[in-house]
Amino acid sequence: MADRETEATAIALLDLCKSKKLMVATAESCTGGLVAGALTDIAGSSAVVDRGFVTYTNAAKHQMLGVPHETIERHGAVSRETAEAMVRGALGHAHADLAVSITGIAGPGGGSADKPVGLVHFAAASRGGNLIHRERRFGDIGRGVVRRLAVLEALALLTELATGEKAKS
Repeated sequence: MADRETEATAIALLDLCKSKKLMVATAESCTGGLVAGALTDIAGSSAVVDRGFVTYTNAAKHQMLGVPHETIERHGAVSRETAEAMVRGALGHAHADLAVSITGIAGPGGGSADKPVGLVHFAAASRGGNLIHRERRFGDIGRGVVRRLAVLEALALLTELATGEKAKS
């Protein structure tokens, strides 16, 4: 079960998407399905949530979402380019109007000088062509906290996109 803030944010997003008849997909790496989990914890979420992709490895990002090997080789799994390729892949492999992707380093290890623990890249996109990228540097504040904050950020990005989308007739 999600904490109260996450639950309230998820409920608000689901209500907004239901009112606009928008479906959502997620593509998650460092959160391991927690965004999809936060949404599907709520009864009635099947009216909004189409599917979630947990693509923890580079091979999964390529196989499930079509992220080009060259993108990961050139920019790394934790990058704007990979997050944007993941979200485009999620939209391409789902029956969703909106999608969000997350790739990052939750810790405690795995960081470097260029890509420290707590670095997370997000992308959110709509079928209408809107694309948002956000980079967060949460810091080495603990794996669970980084993942929780990443879930909240992803829900906020989906809400931002959904707010701008026109309701379907």
